[in-house]
Amino acid sequence: MSYLPLEEYQRKWIFTHQSMPVPEQDWIAIKPMDQLRSAQLWKENISAQSPDADRLSSSDWPMKESNWSDSVDWMTAWESDDESLPESVLEHIDWQDDVTVYFCYEKYNVIETKWVTFKKHWKNFLFYDDGPILIARRRNEALWFDSKGKVKLGHRD
Repeated sequence: MSYLPLEEYQRKWIFTHQSMPVPEQDWIAIKPMDQLRSAQLWKENISAQSPDADRLSSSDWPMKESNWSDSVDWMTAWESDDESLPESVLEHIDWQDDVTVYFCYEKYNVIETKWVTFKKHWKNFLFYDDGPILIARRRNEALWFDSKGKVKLGHRD
């Protein structure tokens, strides 16, 4: 098996937190990958050497400034009552709802979901905001969130 049931996911609390629980019917769309699959996706799409965003090397695509076009605030929207992603993020990511996305916390912690699910529950994903990178299958656009409340808008090369 390459996915963990959400009940067994080490950070399940980010989806069951009493302040903003994800409805149980949406849990099926949130698929934490097991460590082996996470590591493979990270190695192929983020970094072959570095285990997390803090230790990316200068040769890894996220560290190349030319891959990032803008940096916008996400924390203000996260703290507001508005449920939607910041408008500038939605303008940058013009994907169909059924696009498969990967929210990459670090080498051994990647969650697969659909763009529609991420948009709906993005605040839950960002309860843990230690440099996660959002990428999608067969798409070049990328988002890189930081714990200071900014998200870089860019493209993978």
